Amino acid sequence: MITTDTMLSRIAESLFWLGRYVERADDTARILDAYLHRLLDDPWSGEDAACRSLHAILGVSVPAGRPCDMDSVLARLAFDAASPGSIDGALRAARENALTARDVVSTEMWETLNSTWHQLAEHRHAARRTGPDAYLGLVRRRAALFFGLADSTMSRDDGWRFVALGRSLERVDMTARLLAVRGSAAVHAPDWPALLSASGAEEAFVRARGAGCDSVEVAAFLLLDRGFPRSVLHALSAAEECLAELDGGTSSWQRPEPARLAVGRMRTRLEYLSYSELDRLPALLNEIQLACGEATRAVAERYFPCGGPIEWSHQFETREAA
Repeated sequence: MITTDTMLSRIAESLFWLGRYVERADDTARILDAYLHRLLDDPWSGEDAACRSLHAILGVSVPAGRPCDMDSVLARLAFDAASPGSIDGALRAARENALTARDVVSTEMWETLNSTWHQLAEHRHAARRTGPDAYLGLVRRRAALFFGLADSTMSRDDGWRFVALGRSLERVDMTARLLAVRGSAAVHAPDWPALLSASGAEEAFVRARGAGCDSVEVAAFLLLDRGFPRSVLHALSAAEECLAELDGGTSSWQRPEPARLAVGRMRTRLEYLSYSELDRLPALLNEIQLACGEATRAVAERYFPCGGPIEWSHQFETREAA
């Protein structure tokens, strides 16, 4: 893909944000589902504190004196079609970006995304009556199907690389946000089992490390496990590979592009991280988020300069739509 051309550059941007928005919807659905089950299993855990934790993870501020309950959380973080930070809004933005890149994404990918979008309204109305389980389950299953179809029906060309790159950077960002809220030691922070569940890592962690939820072991697994696809290290490695291929390979005397430098440095930092450094988890997560933001800006400047970079801000502010 020759991304210097204005129209093709716009397609590259759409594919990048397509990957990010579908991953964002998936991650948000997983987080909401984990918190809902936590409240059902332990109704005395404090709904207000749990809901404030959700807002903190997803970068939405809540006035200190205003009560916060699960109905308001779902309205804002799941059903708000106008906000790309919510599930509905992310899938709407994903569908719009897929429509822009319709000649590049496969028919099966488009049909999956389009049918999901049209089914959301029905599941949204049902969720208000009987609970959001079916709604969140639909989003998780369709996101998995979408990325499975991307991997099985797209050629490994630049189009697929932009989708995979967007997915990987969004995954790094979301995992770092989950750990940052836990590492803050705030009263509303999720416990380690809830964090594993929200990351889709509960079963993989038990198989790899056993049933105990030692804080260092959980943090190490979500950050450093090379075999778990949702770990930060695995996602950074995938992003770095995509960027290397998009750069067309770099000879020994050429300096890599800034996005690849940002991702590669952070990946190398984690590759050789000692367990003792996990005692300084907030500082490490800050580095990861800064590297992710730097890479996103560099990708935008390099491959689609006609549009501005769109990202999570470091201060957890709401993002704009692509």
